[in-house]
Amino acid sequence: MNDWPQGWSDDNRGPRYGRGSGGTQPEGARAMRHVQRGQAVPPGQRSYGNPGPSAPPYGAGVPQQPSYVDGQGHGDDYDDYDSGYNTGHVYGGGPGGPGGPEGTPTRGPRPAPNWRRRIKWTAITLASVLIVTSVATYFWADSKLHRDVDLSKVIDRPETGEGTNYLIVGSDSRKGMSTDDKKKLHTGSAEGQRTDSMMILHVGDNGDTLVSLPRDSDVEIPSYKGSTSGKVYPGQGRHTKLNAAYAEDGPTLLVRTIEYNTGLHIDHYVEIGFGGFAKIVDAVGGVEITIDKGFKDKDSGANFKSGKQTLNGEEALAFVRTRHAFAAQDLQRTKNQQKFLSALAHQVATPSTVLNPFKLYPTMGAGLDSLTVDKDMSLWDLASMFWAMKGVSGGDGTSMNMPVSGSTGGNLVWDKAKVKTLVNELKNDQKVTVSGN
Repeated sequence: MNDWPQGWSDDNRGPRYGRGSGGTQPEGARAMRHVQRGQAVPPGQRSYGNPGPSAPPYGAGVPQQPSYVDGQGHGDDYDDYDSGYNTGHVYGGGPGGPGGPEGTPTRGPRPAPNWRRRIKWTAITLASVLIVTSVATYFWADSKLHRDVDLSKVIDRPETGEGTNYLIVGSDSRKGMSTDDKKKLHTGSAEGQRTDSMMILHVGDNGDTLVSLPRDSDVEIPSYKGSTSGKVYPGQGRHTKLNAAYAEDGPTLLVRTIEYNTGLHIDHYVEIGFGGFAKIVDAVGGVEITIDKGFKDKDSGANFKSGKQTLNGEEALAFVRTRHAFAAQDLQRTKNQQKFLSALAHQVATPSTVLNPFKLYPTMGAGLDSLTVDKDMSLWDLASMFWAMKGVSGGDGTSMNMPVSGSTGGNLVWDKAKVKTLVNELKNDQKVTVSGN
């Protein structure tokens, strides 16, 4: 049984032509049954060897197409039409046109980036962000300063000299500390306020000088104006320890007493308490310091070995408060305080702190929250004090104790001649030649 459709079998195809065929003529075109276009072509007349008559020029319903008798692809009725066949651009247009191999639509060359313009706007954006951040930080920091000390209440003040003199006080204030904090930091719970450290920092053009005033220094309490009462209390020639002046009437009497006994004008006042000091040290991640000789003190909680080490807030407070472990007691303590405060200033100014906002802002916040300053203190003044402290620690300045000649009744007596020379040099912003204990 033949599966091929009728008319497709080999029996009806006649002689074949081509590969595998014995015929010498190409086989005739096969017409599909039931499909007829125009007039039927007799069999055998459409072979490759005998093309036979051409097909009808047009089928029914097909419109007349233009002839190409002149080789231009148009007749008389198409004088304004160029098909492009004569040039090979069958899609129209010449070189650079929208079609053909040479006229394929393409984008123009991409313009080179304007780097100068990009750099300019990047710089403007960064500068704007920096300015906004700096201004916001300034007002934030300025709002956190506690300007509680009014130096205008200090009477009979000496004349101001060259440079700027800061009185830096470390008090035993326990304000804001819980019972657990007091126990942890070994501060006790004594009533009132006293000063554990007092320093004069002179900032000038001929080097910065840090002078520690031992709290046991023998001084005379002069006449003064009460900080709260406004009443003037006349001087009675009474001598006492320097820290007693602070305990008696606070910062203004302390400033008045120092100015009276030295003749040096104090321009700004800065005070920090126990808790604030420890918080600053912890916020900066601890302070690295080298201890020459280990020591212990049960009163302050100190227990240190010799060598380089990093102190946290609790350890730092014990380090700067210890005095009973030393033969020189308060004189050695003032030297340790100078050493640590300089190291702290240096640590705060390192790139790891300044360039890290997650460390910088907590450090600034802890410091500013802990400071009590005079009403005329600006952030620029505070920054100047800070950089001077850093300079002293880096060897660009001088650190010393107030010159002492001896002691009487447990009070340290200043060397009047050396103190006079030192004060004159500071007043005139001269290089300090006097050495302390």
